[in-house]
Amino acid sequence: MSRPYTLLSCAMSLDGFIDDAGPERLRLSSAEDFNEVDELRAGCDAILVGAGTVRSDDPRLLVRSARRRARRIAEGRTGDLVKVVLSGSGRVDPASRVFTTGDAAKLVYVQPAAREAIARRFADAGRGEAGGASRVEVLDTGPDLCAVLADLAARGVERLLVEGGTGVHTRFLSAGLADEMRIAIAPFFVGDAAAPRFVGPADFAHGPAAPMRLAETRALGDMAILRYLSRDVESRR
Repeated sequence: MSRPYTLLSCAMSLDGFIDDAGPERLRLSSAEDFNEVDELRAGCDAILVGAGTVRSDDPRLLVRSARRRARRIAEGRTGDLVKVVLSGSGRVDPASRVFTTGDAAKLVYVQPAAREAIARRFADAGRGEAGGASRVEVLDTGPDLCAVLADLAARGVERLLVEGGTGVHTRFLSAGLADEMRIAIAPFFVGDAAAPRFVGPADFAHGPAAPMRLAETRALGDMAILRYLSRDVESRR
C-alpha cells in the first residue's frame, strides 16, 4: 500500500497521561517544546487528529510561526498543513476552529452511513471556507486507516503528522502504521485514573518481540524528548 511517512507526536506526564480530568486543558509542553512541534508541523504535509480531540480541545492545528509559514509558501505549498479529522459517527461541529482556520484543505473521514448527513451539515453551516481555503470534504472510508492513508497519499501527502488523541494513537500503533514517534515527557505526574493516557490497551505491532528503535534522547529544559523509529523505517524514507 502506498501511504505517507507517518509521525506520531505526543506530550505526556511522567506517568503516561496526556491530560488530567479537569475541565481545562492541562499544559504539558513548555514554550520550547511548542516551538519544536511547530517546526515539525511545518515540515509535514498534513496533520491528523480524532474527533474526540476536536470536541475536547477545539484545536486550530496551524503552523504558528510566520517565518515558517512564509517558508512553506515560498516552497509552493500552503502556509498551513492539510487538516485531517477521523470521525466514525460524523459527530463534529462545523464551527470548530480546525475547520474555520487555515489556508489548506480540510478532510473529514467518517463511516459511509454518516457521510451524507455530515456533508450537509457543513454545507448548511456555510463554514467550509476560511480565508480562501478549500471547502471541507467529507469522505466515507469508515474506520479503515489503510484506506485513509491511501487516499492521503493519492492527494500528494508524503509526510503525515498524527497528534492524537488516545484512540487515534492506539489505532495507528496497533496497526503498525507509525514510522516514527516523538514523545515529550513533562517533569511531573498526573496520577488521575480518570485522565486520558497516551494509548489504551491493544495488541501493539511493536511489542516485546518487535521493539521500536530509540533514535534520539535529549533534554529540552526540564522536559525529556524521545524519538523512536520503526525497525523498517529506512525503507520508507
